[in-house]
Amino acid sequence: MEVQVALKTRQIVFMIPALLTLACVAHAQVKVASDHNSNATATSAFKFKNVPSPAKDDAAARATLLLVEGEVDGNGADLSALTDGALPTEEDQPAANFFWNAGTGGGRFQMDLGSAIDIAQVNTYSWHPNTRGPQVYRLWASDGADPNFRPAPKTNIDLATVGWKLITVVDTRSKDGNDGGQFGVSITDARGSLGKLRYLLFDCFVTETADEFGNTFYSEIDVVAKK
Repeated sequence: MEVQVALKTRQIVFMIPALLTLACVAHAQVKVASDHNSNATATSAFKFKNVPSPAKDDAAARATLLLVEGEVDGNGADLSALTDGALPTEEDQPAANFFWNAGTGGGRFQMDLGSAIDIAQVNTYSWHPNTRGPQVYRLWASDGADPNFRPAPKTNIDLATVGWKLITVVDTRSKDGNDGGQFGVSITDARGSLGKLRYLLFDCFVTETADEFGNTFYSEIDVVAKK
């Protein structure tokens, strides 16, 4: 009961107003490009107009992933599916995507790149025919050097006090509710680098609360090192 209450509270507290507020404090140089392929045009190639297609040999392929908070849906893949370079071949393929349990308010996972690297891009991909297609998350990052750094902070902790900085807020939901299909997001910085970072923290939220099926089908995450 306590877990259910906490997750429902998380849904209510961190909906759009809070996300938009946090977006205002993210670094002004950060750019978020998003693209959408409709159900009719989406293919297993994940090709977009403005966002790079997923890569197989990016920095994330060698990263370690840690579940920090939330319930993983047993019908889907585990966190390793986000960095294995293997993509879904159809629009509703639970076993090829990572997603949080139905009826929960999302969750949080951490990516450890092994050492601090100069990051040029963080790209995220998802695919589902309905409301599990869009992406709604906050991206935090750290080099791990802060003496107060906590690698796996829970949602009741002020991340700015434990060595994390907010990179940006992502929300690819459409205004007209046409949210089925593939979504690609590319996070960059106008200066060419998001910073020399070791850890990324993805704070994921539901796309809707009208039913229990608002948790995104995340297909892949790429981290591109600056050349």
